[in-house]
Amino acid sequence: MADILILTTGGTIDKVYFDALSEFQVGDTMVHRLMEIGLVKQDVRVQEICRKDSLELDDADRAAIRHAIETAEESRIVITHGTDTMTNTAAVLKDIAGKTVCMFGALSPARFAESDATMNLGMALATVQVAQPGIYIAMNGTVFDAAKVRKDRAANAFVPL
Repeated sequence: MADILILTTGGTIDKVYFDALSEFQVGDTMVHRLMEIGLVKQDVRVQEICRKDSLELDDADRAAIRHAIETAEESRIVITHGTDTMTNTAAVLKDIAGKTVCMFGALSPARFAESDATMNLGMALATVQVAQPGIYIAMNGTVFDAAKVRKDRAANAFVPL
């Protein structure tokens, strides 16, 4: 059993853009590379749930995320997730007991030089190590109670409710 389980679902963090005129694709997870860049030494297990933009996630995907958390041996879980529906997924997870779960994503792809992905991953990893059981979101240098936050598209940030 690892110290921390990271579940990957896709989202902007893993998007690949081929040129300015093309559609994006959700590529392979960037979590392993981000941990290399961040010199993360924590014992982590990575499990892919899906590779989707969060606007494409459906009830079956959210059920798969919940099932993975409930059946995981690990009690500390980080989830990569697209930012548009992160709070929707958090609402499905809200009553899971005995697990510390922190969701994070990126407002620009991890493959971009000026992405917030590394910072958000670092905050999520720290959160699951020190927070009480519950569901959290780590974005924009802040850790939020997942039930008390929303994405503000105009501000390009997560803000408290």
